[in-house]
Amino acid sequence: MKKILALTAALGLAALPILAQDTKATEKKAEQKQEMKPAAEGVRGSMLFQIDEARKKLLSLAEAMPAEKYTWRPGQGVRSVGEVFNHVAAANYFLPTFWGAKMPAGVDPRGFEKEGGDKAKTIETLKKSFDNLQQEIQAVPEADLGRAIKLFGHDATVRDAMMVLVTHAHEHLGQSIAYARMNGVVPPWSAQGGQ
Repeated sequence: MKKILALTAALGLAALPILAQDTKATEKKAEQKQEMKPAAEGVRGSMLFQIDEARKKLLSLAEAMPAEKYTWRPGQGVRSVGEVFNHVAAANYFLPTFWGAKMPAGVDPRGFEKEGGDKAKTIETLKKSFDNLQQEIQAVPEADLGRAIKLFGHDATVRDAMMVLVTHAHEHLGQSIAYARMNGVVPPWSAQGGQ
């Protein structure tokens, strides 16, 4: 009986490091889930969350791409690396005007793509555009999300315009991932997993 108790105790002690690792893994997963939650509730919170996800990944790609690759394009007549980032920035300023947001003083999104070869300027423009976009989305009263507007000549709502911004940012995130990989740049968030 003493041998059985001693063996049981030894096995229990041997399992402690495994249980500790499992507990740490569970805690880490819980932290990651907490980070993934939108900061605000409802539709606006979901949109802000998705905008922020696209923002973080686009900026990390913009920073990871070598400056000399900002003028690279996969074919004639297609946006370059830097032009894609600036195109996203331009939309971040332009699309909120459909629901009545004012263009910030001194900002002309029509000229952004011309600066596509300047890495530092492109990153700064992209950051500022996402900051402005988040402010413009937060400034819309909840009751106005369903307000009717015209979006490129079609009947829509303010919420629809915000959704276009979300999908637009993610569409060009996908394009930027492809551009990065074609140039030997692994997206920073997937580099840790070796993919």
